[in-house]
Amino acid sequence: MNFLFLFLDGVGLGPNNPQTNPLAAAEMPVLQSLLGGRKMLESAAPFQGPHATLLALDPNLGVAGIPQSATGQAVLVTGRNVPAEVGLHFGPKPNREIAHILDDGNIFKTLNDAGRRATLLNAYPPRYFEAIASGKRMYSSIPHAVTAGGIRLKTERDFYSGEGMAADFTGQGWREHLGYKDAPLYEPEQAGQNLGRLAQKYDFAFFEFWISDYIGHYQDMPGAVEMLARFDRVLSGLLDVWDPHTGLIFLTSDHGNMEDLSTKRHTTNPVPGLAIGAPALRRGFTTQLRDLTDVTPAICRFLGV
Repeated sequence: MNFLFLFLDGVGLGPNNPQTNPLAAAEMPVLQSLLGGRKMLESAAPFQGPHATLLALDPNLGVAGIPQSATGQAVLVTGRNVPAEVGLHFGPKPNREIAHILDDGNIFKTLNDAGRRATLLNAYPPRYFEAIASGKRMYSSIPHAVTAGGIRLKTERDFYSGEGMAADFTGQGWREHLGYKDAPLYEPEQAGQNLGRLAQKYDFAFFEFWISDYIGHYQDMPGAVEMLARFDRVLSGLLDVWDPHTGLIFLTSDHGNMEDLSTKRHTTNPVPGLAIGAPALRRGFTTQLRDLTDVTPAICRFLGV
């Protein structure tokens, strides 16, 4: 069995308002076909179709305030109610207490200890590792969990060899923002095919897409609509190569943000729990999904760990 975790930072389920919600404004034919013609809005969940299941998951977890990245991501990879344990929603980077929870155990460590092949597909440039080593930068919760689990982060070499993915899927950011003029560059559909082929080499593969959260904070409607259309093309390529009978694709987020561009802040909206695969695989995985704490236990059950 293969499991691909598509993490879209800062994407909630919002109202059908194309003035403020790019998920209502963007045309995403591939995603909409999975959802029976529906857009990924609060009104679309719950949904059960031939190829996909959409649930609304609670990121608030009974804790006052607005969900934040460090705690939300830590919940997703540990299955623990981290905001309740530390007493608040916290972010963007983990503090010492959250880091200790991630070190104590997470999905990457659990799977690695069980002899399963687990990885974070994102590749990082040398300057990222240099900033971490110098103390000028901290790991966010996801790469912290990966390294705490004894798994190597992918590097520039992995990206160039095709064993790692650019954060924007296509590699355009490596050329335009990082200055790698010879970096591999893919059309979105090609990038999706690469993602699928690479993910199916592992039992558990995680991809972190943080650009959605940045767009939300900048309240960039044109950028959001363009990004969502490009993501839909990536999804098209991914589905072309994915075997739905032997693996599951799961898309979710840590908190809402981009679905409400009337504000720069995160939201308390539910987040999507979108499972793509054969009906029997989806039924077993989604049965007990209610909030973010349920995700890691569901993955472990799916992979038999």
